[in-house]
Amino acid sequence: MKIMQLLPALNAGGVERGTLDLARALARAGHQSTVVSSGGAMVTQLESEGSQHFTLPIHKKSFISLLQVRPLRHLISKEQPDILHVRSRVPAWLAYLAWRKLDAIGRPHLISTAHGLYSINPYSAIMAKAERVIAISECVSTYLLDNYASYLQHRPEIIYRGVDTDEFNPGVQAPAGWRNDIEAAFPNLRGKRWLLLPGRLSRWKGQEDFIQLILRLSRTRNDIHGIILGSAEPNKQRYAKELKQAVTDLHLDQHLTFVGHRSDIRYWYSESALVYNLSKRPEPFGRTVIESAAIGTPIIGYNIGGPAESLGACFPQGLVDQNDTEVLFTRTQELLEGPRQRARLAVQFTLQRQVERTLAVYRSLLNISPGDHSGD
Repeated sequence: MKIMQLLPALNAGGVERGTLDLARALARAGHQSTVVSSGGAMVTQLESEGSQHFTLPIHKKSFISLLQVRPLRHLISKEQPDILHVRSRVPAWLAYLAWRKLDAIGRPHLISTAHGLYSINPYSAIMAKAERVIAISECVSTYLLDNYASYLQHRPEIIYRGVDTDEFNPGVQAPAGWRNDIEAAFPNLRGKRWLLLPGRLSRWKGQEDFIQLILRLSRTRNDIHGIILGSAEPNKQRYAKELKQAVTDLHLDQHLTFVGHRSDIRYWYSESALVYNLSKRPEPFGRTVIESAAIGTPIIGYNIGGPAESLGACFPQGLVDQNDTEVLFTRTQELLEGPRQRARLAVQFTLQRQVERTLAVYRSLLNISPGDHSGD
């Protein structure tokens, strides 16, 4: 098969990670993988892993982006993919407008993946207008059915995002000297059990609840240290300053550290005693939960949205009712004081299963059986 994925850009993010993961798996399986985006830091990796990239400015939420419909239609006609797979609203609109003017007999099949709980309006409805729609969680599927049922041709296919278990697995160990280097850079972490909250700095990501948890723990324990891993986007810099000031005001600088964005996150998971996902509003998925589970590190998180689905499958004892800070505290104490527990990645959250399920959707549209390679 020849697959063309479309997304706004190839920089850091969950949509981008999902695109690269699938593209790599497609190339390894012998399929032709192409990606269309406005470019970005991940293009080099994409191409090195066997995919072809085409650069088009399909990222701007502006009427001027409509000028890309004709070039995109020309590219589709030239490359003749079997599947056109869109992953974001602007590229989805441009692809749809280009696709619908192509000959219905020979044009590719159109698939979308809904990665988010989109605002309810005609602009977002484009994600439900494809021939098949993939939802990345039960949470997203329910949201689509509740708000966009009239646009859906079929019930959404739930295919969870998957972890590459070659990268995230229980055997992951930090390189020699890694922890010493980290503790040299952040001396307050030395000799402590790490409690890790990964995720970008945003008001609904739960950093304030985490700070209050560390404050309470620090009153009775001297063996733990809280770590907030993640950076703030340009429009969230004020909030980042507020968080750091709050830590100082609470005299928590010796007990909680901001380490910023990290590219070596799997070692932080493996070296941590507990990992947290404390989002205060429903997230469509929550990759940090399954990455932690793949390593084996226990996770504690609120019982809402997509993260609750993966946590319930991989480490159900870590589920806490939304905003129940008392149980959050007691559950942390129980897991720190009891026998070491291990999270286990459920098979539906592996990259292998994600790819298998996605290929099955492709084949169903192309009327190709799993053992038939005539259309590959």
